[in-house]
Amino acid sequence: MTEQIRQEYERWLRLANEDADLSAELRMIAGEDAKIEDAFYRNLAFGTGGLRGVIGAGTNRMNVYTVAKASQGLANYVKKNFPKEAWKIAVSRDSRIKSELFARTASGVFAANEIRVVIYEELMPTPCLSYAVRKLSCAAGIMVTASHNPAKYNGYKVYGKDGCQITTEAAAEILSEIESLDIFDDVKRMEYSEGVISGRISLISEEVYTAFVEEVRGQSVLFGDRMEKNVSIVYSPLNGTGRKPVLRTLKESGFTNITVVKEQEQPDGNFPTCPYPNPEIREAMALGMEYAAKVDADLLLATDPDCDRVGISVKDEAGNYVLLSGNETGMLLLDYICSQRIRHGKMPEQPVLVKTIVTTDMAERIAEKYGVRTVNVLTGFKYIGEQIGLLEAQGRADSYILGFEESYGYLSGTYVRDKDAVNAAFLICEMFAYYKTRGISLTEQLKKLYHEFGYSLNTLHSFTFEGAAGFEKMRMIMAEFRNEVIRFGAKNVKQILDYGEGLDGLPKSDVVKFFLEDDCSMVVRPSGTEPKLKVYVSVSAADRETAKTVEKEMMETVDEIICRYR
Repeated sequence: MTEQIRQEYERWLRLANEDADLSAELRMIAGEDAKIEDAFYRNLAFGTGGLRGVIGAGTNRMNVYTVAKASQGLANYVKKNFPKEAWKIAVSRDSRIKSELFARTASGVFAANEIRVVIYEELMPTPCLSYAVRKLSCAAGIMVTASHNPAKYNGYKVYGKDGCQITTEAAAEILSEIESLDIFDDVKRMEYSEGVISGRISLISEEVYTAFVEEVRGQSVLFGDRMEKNVSIVYSPLNGTGRKPVLRTLKESGFTNITVVKEQEQPDGNFPTCPYPNPEIREAMALGMEYAAKVDADLLLATDPDCDRVGISVKDEAGNYVLLSGNETGMLLLDYICSQRIRHGKMPEQPVLVKTIVTTDMAERIAEKYGVRTVNVLTGFKYIGEQIGLLEAQGRADSYILGFEESYGYLSGTYVRDKDAVNAAFLICEMFAYYKTRGISLTEQLKKLYHEFGYSLNTLHSFTFEGAAGFEKMRMIMAEFRNEVIRFGAKNVKQILDYGEGLDGLPKSDVVKFFLEDDCSMVVRPSGTEPKLKVYVSVSAADRETAKTVEKEMMETVDEIICRYR
């Protein structure tokens, strides 16, 4: 441990007395050099995803001081880039540990900087925050959430005036402001209650929330088609923010036969029944699937804690519940939306699908069938939101019909600029009921798509590398992939796209995509929000079994490289 780290730890020991939990932790790790180093070896990274990290004491942790410092940096950015009459920031939070404390801390910093704050009185999903930013003409917004991370994490997403997560350029400017500050000496503070009394902090009205729900319901593509809505639905908010808006939207739309997973209904940042509250993984869906089996439900929905992702499970032909991947759900939604729009003459001129480069390429083939142009963007829904903004600037916002990513994020409208699980849950229920009314299951419809467009297997593999040592290991692994890999399994590499150079007009990003023989591909990138290296595999084959064999062989090459750094 360096002397600089030791001095910073001792300074926190003297000055970090605002939160009793932090004071206790700082005393507890006294003499434990490795723990002190991990907590103080760097400042918690700030980027286009804002902040995200383990809750605790230190510069590399989520706490009232790192949140306040980031908020001061954002306040400085807003004051330098907007006229005083536009100094307004929207704030929301999820159910995570200390989310309310962090939201109030940030609000107090903004208020101390003469910035007006509009904040939801109760916890609300990320898409509600994105909506409020635009609806209330804010200069920026923050959402206190760590999305689907385990309970020990929290985070701080920053949004621009367009309701989209901040751009690379804005993030760099805000980071510059943050780095110029001393975490104890340079942050203006005001008690939340004082901000309310002064009028600088006010609540977002119920009317704004209601308007959001109406926008979601307006995304229906039935256009008067007959549909039986009395389908049996099991829903789990995974102890997060989705319960109120999802249930209201579905019930007001006629879906009233809903069973809620009781153990996961109420907000609880400890996530006692799903330690990793991510609808992408089976463990988080397991209790909901048990409920579905008990009540013989037709459909299971689960949204993550900040309700921007949704996962689903449906019955197959044998009556067994199966989980659909984000790619599969996205392809079904794309086909459903396109077919309905064309049937009813509602397809816009020059329609556009926006997806990320790691999302299944099969979506492009479906889009092409319906005359829809596909735009591929970097991983992160903010890039999809940016494309909506570009279309809007051209007067073509109506051309956007869907954006989705393989990580269970979807958006069919332009009323927000981030993925919206309220919107997705509503459309999934509508799609499910539409097909069931006509005697078709979602698994049968998916098979029809595979029969028409060819089978596609898409998998995601994540490798965790914690702390300072893990960060360096991921850097070395990325260098090895860039310089040494010529084949994955038996598939030779035909082309390499290194997005670190900013390809196709996209921002520079630490992502490498390998195009292989037989329409297979591999994407490797470090996560921007978690201490993980992510590997996306796409295999085209005649059938599922062949695809699984090819995918396994391709991953053997990846595993060989990863094992060198374990």
